[in-house]
Amino acid sequence: MTSILRALLLGSAVAAAAPAMAENLKIGILFGFTGPIESLTPPMADGAELAMKEVSDSHLLRGGDTVTAVRGDSTCTDASAATAAAERLVTVDKIVALVGADCSGVTTAVLNNVAVPNNLLMISPSATSPALAADTDRGLFFRTAPSDARQGELLSKVLIDRGIKTAAVTYTNNDYGKGFADSFVAAYKAAGGKATLVIPHEDGKADYSAEVSALSVAGGETLVVLGYADQGGHGIIKASLDSGAFDSFAVGDGMHSEKLTADFGPGLKIFGTVPWTVGDGATKFAALAKAAGKKADSSFVRESYDAAALILLAIQKAGDPAKAAQHVMDVANGPGEKIYPGELAKALKILKDGGNVDYVGASDVQMIGTGESAGSYREFENKGGKFETVRMLTAE
Repeated sequence: MTSILRALLLGSAVAAAAPAMAENLKIGILFGFTGPIESLTPPMADGAELAMKEVSDSHLLRGGDTVTAVRGDSTCTDASAATAAAERLVTVDKIVALVGADCSGVTTAVLNNVAVPNNLLMISPSATSPALAADTDRGLFFRTAPSDARQGELLSKVLIDRGIKTAAVTYTNNDYGKGFADSFVAAYKAAGGKATLVIPHEDGKADYSAEVSALSVAGGETLVVLGYADQGGHGIIKASLDSGAFDSFAVGDGMHSEKLTADFGPGLKIFGTVPWTVGDGATKFAALAKAAGKKADSSFVRESYDAAALILLAIQKAGDPAKAAQHVMDVANGPGEKIYPGELAKALKILKDGGNVDYVGASDVQMIGTGESAGSYREFENKGGKFETVRMLTAE
């Protein structure tokens, strides 16, 4: 055997025996860092990045891959801007999956215009429009937040149980707001309530006195505001308080921000519903976040951690980021060992050894249908400037 041939054969054997080279996988985070939920977004991004750091620090992802988060601004409302930001994440930053988007309209645009053409896995922690449940995503879209079809029913129950039989309703004029309003009004009427007037409002206006005047004329014991705490919903409440039209407000998840009590005072009469979880997963996540100096109890923070964790566990199960979407349901649901926040290294090891995991996570993940969360909620109300839990609610 010639020395050249011997060297070639030896080189081939060494190459075959060598472990796969570790890579730096980039995961996008596409949230509204500007726009109507900008006060909610930073803690959400922190939650997703906690999961990424946990996995990266473990050195157990595939061949020891590290994980880097790359942020993009969805604006929450501008579909063109969100699509452009997502395209940059794919073409320039070379992300392999996406946590997001956040708001329903921009999520739909990014899914159709970027994710599907690029075979990109998306898991949103907060896009809740019922329309996103349609099975038209080629198996690429999942969400860790439940649909507003369920939240509308539960918000209706909250009003009825409080003895509120008449209410005026306004909603932000987009997919999220309309889907939520349709669900709420149908359930409220079925339960014996009367929606005196149901009208949309546009975000970004300086003055909402015309909308509030029409709602006031229609009457109602409370005003249901299905909007955003940093945009039109805030403006509706301000105009209502300034004019004396309404002094009690029922809200959904987009309005779950203590910015409202900071701006309008600790005595603000506001209550509502928001996806929420209690139990071992939530407790473990709170401890994990506290240790990292991050906020655990803001809207959709738990769901953001879970979205990132599911992406990374699915990549481990698949062995190839391009095939991860095929395995999200496998790692999200049983059978398998239950996995909680702070246990992602354990999950990666189980999957690497050929075992199965049942990811519970911070928000008690259970994927149903075409890949959305079954979900649980809390009824909350303002008590002295802080949103406190009245009771936990589960959609049937």
